[in-house]
Amino acid sequence: MDQNLRTMDWNVTTMRRSLSYWFDSLTADDYWITTANRIYYALRMIQHIYYPILAVVGVPVNLLTIGILSRGKCSLSKCVTRYLVAMSAADLLVIILDLILRHIPIVYEEQFRFLRSIPLCNIHAVLLCTATDCSVWFTVTFTFDRFVAISCQKLKRKYCSEKTAALVLGTVTVLICLKNITRYFMLRGRYWLQNQPWFCSVAQAVLSSRVWGTIELLHTVLTPALPFVVILLLNALTVRHILVSSRGRRRLRAHSSGESRKDPEMESRRKSIILLLVISGNFILLWALLMLYSMWWRMWYLGYRSVILRWFLRELGFMLQLLSCCTNTAIYAVTQTQFREQLKNVLKSPFIPIVKFIQ
Repeated sequence: MDQNLRTMDWNVTTMRRSLSYWFDSLTADDYWITTANRIYYALRMIQHIYYPILAVVGVPVNLLTIGILSRGKCSLSKCVTRYLVAMSAADLLVIILDLILRHIPIVYEEQFRFLRSIPLCNIHAVLLCTATDCSVWFTVTFTFDRFVAISCQKLKRKYCSEKTAALVLGTVTVLICLKNITRYFMLRGRYWLQNQPWFCSVAQAVLSSRVWGTIELLHTVLTPALPFVVILLLNALTVRHILVSSRGRRRLRAHSSGESRKDPEMESRRKSIILLLVISGNFILLWALLMLYSMWWRMWYLGYRSVILRWFLRELGFMLQLLSCCTNTAIYAVTQTQFREQLKNVLKSPFIPIVKFIQ
């Protein structure tokens, strides 16, 4: 039954998928509707509210973050600022290309049915995947930069500079663009308006081809499976270095006299590692489920079917992944005092003329 439903979901493109449809499916008193299916229907209902709210919040929040960081008044180095601005810009593009132009039309299929007549889906897919890959790999480059800054003092002066950051970000962007060109040839221009890892129509020959399947699997390995491994490894090495150097500095300061208990160097490192670990942990936590489902999905169509993952995991994975594009502003506000102050000033500024007028 589950496989029949799965096949139907791939091939039926004219079925009405409105909010009332999912509500009726959720409340239907049919014996064959499993708990997994009811969770799936509930998530599809939630998406009708969740995705528009995420879009309304995500766009201004990322624009605000880019504006505040670009002013350079958050007590962050120019190098770090470059990476954080690039990450926010990539997140903004993901919200526009993935959330607003992909997921919302899928959820509100009846209102966006006209997209089926616009043959641009494969171009959209290339841009969307490029923005998503940039969002992921910019997090990796930021993690590596902080690893070098904290753990490699000799390399720090040469690598941790604004010029190097711009070069690294530019190189990564070009490589990602080249990597995603293959998607133009894998997919067709017709929008499918189905919530699958491939949201464009695709030839059956490509879907079942081991060559294209391997290419798609490599895409999934490169984003986000490999970044997961790299980020975890770099964070482990960075934390290890912090712990070792902290013990050493505490021993040295214990033998010193007349010094303040506060260690400015260790305080600076502590703030850096908190920012690094929170950003990295947020990325891993919110991306893990979608990565697992995407790899399983590709393996399924290559014939490896020993494990079955339910639809609701896919939907929850998409929802968490898109949420990750809206959380960095909250992270900066919580971990960075100067960013929090700048954010307050920006939010207060529209009301200052009103207050002065009243006074």
